[in-house]
Amino acid sequence: MTIRVWDYLSEYHDEREEVLAAVAKVFESGQLILGPSVAGFEAEFAAYHGVAHCAGVDNGTNAIKLGLQALGVGPGDEVITVANTAAPTVVAIDGTGAKPVFVDVREDDFLMDTDQVAAAIGPRTRALVPVHLYGQCVDMAPLRRLAARHGLAVLEDCAQAHGARHHGQLAGAMGDAAAFSFYPTKVLGAYGDGGAVITGDEHTDESIRRLRYYGMEDRYYVERTPGHNSRLDEVQAEILRGKLRRLDAYIAGRRAVARRYAEALGDLAEPGGLVLPTVSPGNEHVYYLYAVRHPRRDDIIERLRAYDITLNISYPWPVHTMAGFAHLGYAKGSLPVTEKLAGEVFSLPMYPSLPLDRQQAVIRALREVLAGF
Repeated sequence: MTIRVWDYLSEYHDEREEVLAAVAKVFESGQLILGPSVAGFEAEFAAYHGVAHCAGVDNGTNAIKLGLQALGVGPGDEVITVANTAAPTVVAIDGTGAKPVFVDVREDDFLMDTDQVAAAIGPRTRALVPVHLYGQCVDMAPLRRLAARHGLAVLEDCAQAHGARHHGQLAGAMGDAAAFSFYPTKVLGAYGDGGAVITGDEHTDESIRRLRYYGMEDRYYVERTPGHNSRLDEVQAEILRGKLRRLDAYIAGRRAVARRYAEALGDLAEPGGLVLPTVSPGNEHVYYLYAVRHPRRDDIIERLRAYDITLNISYPWPVHTMAGFAHLGYAKGSLPVTEKLAGEVFSLPMYPSLPLDRQQAVIRALREVLAGF
């Protein structure tokens, strides 16, 4: 049997009755768009994070885009972020008309190097978008200080960090607003696309709600542009309500998988060998991905195919090297740590319902492959 980096079927079999009951509840409600399920999920997701407001949208990309627009970002502005992220982070910034500006990341935890941000701030800088990558948080304190000093907005990209904490604070509760994705692979994943923006500011929340609904407050009358059709689906919202109640259990399951990897592979961590994830000070990692490094990454992935094991690379192409962003003018070598990581990082299978025997098979196969080098 093929062992994949992610699989939802065993979790679905365990939760099937609840999932189907959620679908039936929505279908029988008589309201399929922006109804009680979306409103209920918004209230519960906001409460989980200890913030006042949550607006559900159709995906994580639009959560970033609408969040930035609600914070005043638009054409001619600049937004500082990283290139060591999924492309949608930067696609969303570009979609506001603003220019993405990149800083490099730290080699130990792959997160934004906050020491580089001050030098990247210019007269057009309007916002900072730290990406909480792979399941742990960027150090937010220096970013908040810079934002206060320069009058910048901070939008947290929390697509990979549901439930992660930094010095006790939840990812998403440390900026002016935060964007979440509920893509099926996420720590809190739907059975299709979905996203949300949370904020403590009523004005920001009201702006997002207008933006997601064509710019309207009342039907058929546009209050402002740009407007979008970007609404969280009622079915996905009701499914997410049930899954939100199990979010802490999902996280505990991911941490258990991570502990087994660390215990079984820790002796392979040596100079020039396998590098296991580092948990940065103050962070509580939720292991959206179990991202490791090795200079012979591509050989490892190829050899593991013989064991019927498929792994993932997150991410093989730094965003600043992609043809679609060539207009930003970043030359090869401009973000050296990001570019180095792109050639070495790969992800082992990670999801809370990963069967023990499959994890053990991955460990055995990986050890055999590495022993052959």
